[in-house]
Amino acid sequence: MKRLILLIILFIFIGCPLLRAEEITLTLDEAVAIALRGNRDILLKSEEVKRAKLKISEAQANLYPSLTFTGVWKDTRDFYPKPDLGQTTTQFTLKQYLYRGGKTINTIAQQENKWEVTQALLDKSKLDTILTVQKAFYLFLLTKDISDLNKKILENTLEHLTMVSKRYRKGQVSESEVLRIKESLANVKKAYSASLNQAEVSEALLKNLLFLEETIKINPVGFFVYQPKEVVYDEAFLKAMKNRPEIRQYEAQERADKKAIEIVKADNRPSIYASWDYYSSSTTTATFTSSKAWQDYSIIGFTFTWPIFDGWATKSKVEQAIVDLKETQLTQEKVKRDITLELKNAYLSLGDAIAKMRAVESEVLLYEDNFTTAQGQYKKGIASSLDLHDADLKRQVALFNRNQAIYDYLIARVSFDKSTGGL
Repeated sequence: MKRLILLIILFIFIGCPLLRAEEITLTLDEAVAIALRGNRDILLKSEEVKRAKLKISEAQANLYPSLTFTGVWKDTRDFYPKPDLGQTTTQFTLKQYLYRGGKTINTIAQQENKWEVTQALLDKSKLDTILTVQKAFYLFLLTKDISDLNKKILENTLEHLTMVSKRYRKGQVSESEVLRIKESLANVKKAYSASLNQAEVSEALLKNLLFLEETIKINPVGFFVYQPKEVVYDEAFLKAMKNRPEIRQYEAQERADKKAIEIVKADNRPSIYASWDYYSSSTTTATFTSSKAWQDYSIIGFTFTWPIFDGWATKSKVEQAIVDLKETQLTQEKVKRDITLELKNAYLSLGDAIAKMRAVESEVLLYEDNFTTAQGQYKKGIASSLDLHDADLKRQVALFNRNQAIYDYLIARVSFDKSTGGL
C-alpha cells in the first residue's frame, strides 16, 4: 500500500508538468495579433495616449466658468453679550475669464499636439513590435528547417558509415575511410545538436515576445514563399517622410514647443475676468432660531490685472522655451537623416536579397534535375538506394539554401517596409 501511495505521489510530481504542457499552432498573423494585444510597451503607450487626451479636456475646462461655494460656521458665544450660539457665513462665486493673454487657447493647442506626440510614439512601438515578431517568427521557422536538414544529414551519414563498415569488413576499403566517416558523423551530430539548441532559443525568444508561458510549445505554421515586390526608392522616401511615426512625433513636438513659447509670453499680458459673488450671513441664538443679518448682498464686477514687472522671470522662461524649440528642431533634422540612412540601407539589402534569390533558383533546378535522374537510374537498377538518398540530400540542401535566401529576402522586405512607415 505504501509503495502504491509513493507511486501516485511520484506520478503527481512528474506527470503533472507534462499534463500542463500545451501546444499551440500559430501563423505569422496570429503571432503579430497576440503581440500587439499583450505587449507591455504598447499597453503603456496606450495609457499615455489616454492621459494626453484627458490633458486636452483639462485645458479646455478653462474655457468654461467656475462656480465656487464657501461655507463658514463660527462659535460666537463668548464674543457678544446677547446669547448668540454661532454665526454662519456662505458665499457663492461665479467666475469667467474673458481674456488671459492667449494662454487658454495656446494651452489647448499645446496639449493637442502633445497628444499627437504620444500617438506617434504608440505607432512607433507597434511598428517595432511587428518587425521584431516577424523576424523572430521567420527565425524560428528557419531554425526548425536547419534542425530537420541536419537530421537528414545525420541519417545519411549513418547510412554511409554502415555501407563503409560493410566494405571494410570485406577488405574493400581501408580503415582510414571508416575513421573519416566517423569523424564526419561526430561533426554532424554536433551540428544537429547545435541546431536543436538554436530552434529552442528562437522558440523561447518568440514566446517571450508573445508573453506566453514557458511550458507552452509553439508549432509555427508558415512557408518561405518568395513574392517579389518592385520598389522605387524615391517613392519610398516620400512615403517614409510622410508616414514614419518619428516624423509625425517631432512635427507635433515642434508645434507644441511653439505654443509653449506663447503660453509663457502670456504671463506678461493682461487678463480680464467677470465675476459674481453672493454673500449670506446668519446667526443662531439660544432659542435655536436663525435670523439673517443685513450683510446679505451680491457683487457683480470685472477684474483687470496686468503684471508690470516680475524681475525678468517671464523673459527667462521665454528664452528657455525657445531653447526647447531649437533642440526639437535639431533632433528632428537628425531623425530625418537617420531615417534616410535606414531607408537606403534597407533598400540596398532588399536588392542584395533579390539578387541572391536569382542565384539559388538555378542551383535548385540543377539538383532537382539530378534527383530526377537518380530516381530513373535507381528504377533501372543502375544506382543504389544510397546514391538516390545522396541525390535527395543534395536536393534538400539546395531547397534549404533557397529557404534561407527567401528568409533573407523576407527580413529585408519587412525591414524596408518598416523603414517607410508601414508593415
